[in-house]
Amino acid sequence: MNIILLGPPGSGKGTQGALLARRLNAPKVSTGDLLRAAVRDRTPLGKRAKSYMDQGLLVPDEIVLGLFEEVLASKPALGGVVMDGFPRTIPQAKEVDRLLAARGGGAQIDKVLSFEVTDDELARRMRGRAAQEGRSDDTPEAFQRRLEVYREQTAPLEAFYRARGKVVTIPGTGTVEEVAARVQKVVGA
Repeated sequence: MNIILLGPPGSGKGTQGALLARRLNAPKVSTGDLLRAAVRDRTPLGKRAKSYMDQGLLVPDEIVLGLFEEVLASKPALGGVVMDGFPRTIPQAKEVDRLLAARGGGAQIDKVLSFEVTDDELARRMRGRAAQEGRSDDTPEAFQRRLEVYREQTAPLEAFYRARGKVVTIPGTGTVEEVAARVQKVVGA
């Protein structure tokens, strides 16, 4: 099963993605994780990505999608993948569709889970995470910018997948366990 998790920063998609990937015994794919692993392992794509990252530039889609293609080619991905905030744009989504179709066997996006959380709750979570983890990207200013980028670039994916009948909205408030139960009910895992 190939599942995409959408939601603004702080919506819980990372936490829920990790839980779901474990339940499905599938790789969890997030752009940041892919890039950090490739750079750490000094893979050819990782070396290319590092040159962009070191300059503070966005890593081009060609590299990110190449890393995703490597995951798809792995044995653990045969049963599907859980995509956490990836793809981020409609062009990436179209390329993901192409890569899945190239696998054969009717591989496609099965479900898109869209986590709904109010802006006030997102801000509260970011403040808590910043205090607990000391993440530099959780300052109020950085969080607002990430939220703007999400709404500009990633939120349109919901309409893209909704038109294909793939989107299921998941209320993202409550305990981790409560949200996981909602996910499990939708996914059946």
